[in-house]
Amino acid sequence: MSTATDDSTGFDADVAVIGLGAVGSSAAWRLAARGVDVIGFEQFEPGNAWGGSTGKTRLFRVACLEHPGLTPIARRARDLWRELEASADQSLFFETGGLMIGPPDSHIIEGTLAAAEAHDLPVERLDADEIASRFPAHARTNPGDVGVWDPEAGILRPEAAIIAAADAASAAGARILTGTRIVAIEPDADGVTVRTDAAEYRVRRVAVTAGPWITRFVPDLPLTPHRVIMTWFRAREGHDANLDVLPVFIRSVPGHETWIWGHGMVPAEGPGSKEGFGGFDAKVGPEFDGPFVADDPDAIDRVVHPGETDGIRDLVAATFPDLAPEPSGVTTCIMTHTPDALFVVGATEHPRVVVGGGCSGHSFKHASALGELVAQSVVGEEHFTDAAFLDPRRFSG
Repeated sequence: MSTATDDSTGFDADVAVIGLGAVGSSAAWRLAARGVDVIGFEQFEPGNAWGGSTGKTRLFRVACLEHPGLTPIARRARDLWRELEASADQSLFFETGGLMIGPPDSHIIEGTLAAAEAHDLPVERLDADEIASRFPAHARTNPGDVGVWDPEAGILRPEAAIIAAADAASAAGARILTGTRIVAIEPDADGVTVRTDAAEYRVRRVAVTAGPWITRFVPDLPLTPHRVIMTWFRAREGHDANLDVLPVFIRSVPGHETWIWGHGMVPAEGPGSKEGFGGFDAKVGPEFDGPFVADDPDAIDRVVHPGETDGIRDLVAATFPDLAPEPSGVTTCIMTHTPDALFVVGATEHPRVVVGGGCSGHSFKHASALGELVAQSVVGEEHFTDAAFLDPRRFSG
């Protein structure tokens, strides 16, 4: 096996970033922007369809129902997405506002209001009549359901955002190696050896941001990668289900004890089209309710089989009369859940290894800021917000 080391210090770089997906591309960018000598490894290409960030759009929310501590991360992420938009000269984030609907004591409502109250967010509370009046597409609700309107919600373009972050990292001086699969990382007292099947690299520290492949390198983390199906739906003949009338939502399903999430259609051009966005139907997905069975990310079934979309079809039919319930498009991606459905970001048990991942179905909106937190962890800076609730070592006993 050859070695890539060729400088007088014996190191190829200060930091290696393993995986240039949602978090890794931003981590490489934020490190390089600090003047850190970075080398980034990606087994495919940035913006590829094989990890956890494919599917045309991802939801963005500031009133994060999952944990109030996520709101400052979302705000920082939005600033960084806007910065990437300027450097890439393309639209990556579109603010639509978002509607949360559910029983007053549901996690959807209580979690959203907890984040809003903790950070003085300008949300609006709505009763069922107000929901039906302002958002006719959501007129079907369960008895007693209420709504919360988050005006800062929107959608992101995941593939384009990852490519923009990788390009920004490269422009700031990072070396990006694509089509390069890492087979091992070997930390020791003085540095970390990063091994591919053709070469080895010596670095001072490593950031493992490999999504569903993280546990190949940090096996003690309780991460469960699993296959997910994404679905899109067209409006019925003569009906409008564009993003303007069906903005971002997370909501209960009439007659069912579950919830769904998504957003309306964005035409490629004409009324309802958005600059930099467009050409896709309404996206609707089901609640991610474990327990999850771990899948091998190298052997994920990429075929959507007959009957696999029956569940989401029934939920769409119960909720949205303006949408044809048969999916107009389907694809697969890989999600990685933690036991508490929050991310793992920060130092591991080894002082030279930092990790960023554990998407748990809601991380992409935060990805640029999670990359910032990874970068701060690597260089020893104080985090821009309290991220102790994301510490990977919280699972250590």
